[in-house]
Amino acid sequence: RPVGRALGNPPEWQDVLLNVPPIQQQFHWDCGLACSRMVLRYLHPVSEDDFEKACWELKLTQSVWTIDLAYLMHHLQIRHRFCTQTLGVDKGFRTQNFYKKHFDTEEDRVNKLFQNAESQGVVVKQCSVSVQEIQAHLEQGHVAIVLVNAVVLTCELCASPVKYCCFLPVGQKCFCRKPEYQGHFVVLCGFNKSAGSIYYNNPAYSDRVCCTSFRNLEDAWRSYGTDEDILFVFKDS
Repeated sequence: RPVGRALGNPPEWQDVLLNVPPIQQQFHWDCGLACSRMVLRYLHPVSEDDFEKACWELKLTQSVWTIDLAYLMHHLQIRHRFCTQTLGVDKGFRTQNFYKKHFDTEEDRVNKLFQNAESQGVVVKQCSVSVQEIQAHLEQGHVAIVLVNAVVLTCELCASPVKYCCFLPVGQKCFCRKPEYQGHFVVLCGFNKSAGSIYYNNPAYSDRVCCTSFRNLEDAWRSYGTDEDILFVFKDS
């Protein structure tokens, strides 16, 4: 069974597969930044110095939320639209293992980002997004960064699932025990309507395009903990 679909020309039955270069995350916490690098390289190259400078100016730390990525896109003059179910931090996340370590220090910061978004030119909408809207976005050559529960997301092409230790800090002991929720960013880059499949780049890897069913994507994306966050990014930026 193939490990993942090789990059290159899509087969004849492929509806849409955008040439978004896979970039692997370097740490347990920077999947969102790796996804941003993929998107920027697809749109128009931004130098590593400019990217690092933007991250420094925005004071991005080891806790990166979707709203941070929206601010990053705006900072680099990339047209975007961030759709979410919650304009701010859901206080219920305080009890989740994934969030509770940084929750108290991050709650005020993230809420202020949401409050100031409009005045700063960052486009944020409180709404639910359909799979059909995602398809229409991809058909136009645009891409999207989506927050998913990595515990639920399953690639149909990969020979083995991602080990959860891939997302743990270096040196932290891992027993690969399946957690309840593992927030993770991926880049949506194509779909096959007839097969009901969607293609995405997973920053856990550097050598493949992953694929799952629309149903599995929705389950992972609409899991409690994600707020159904999706950052639409436009090629005509």
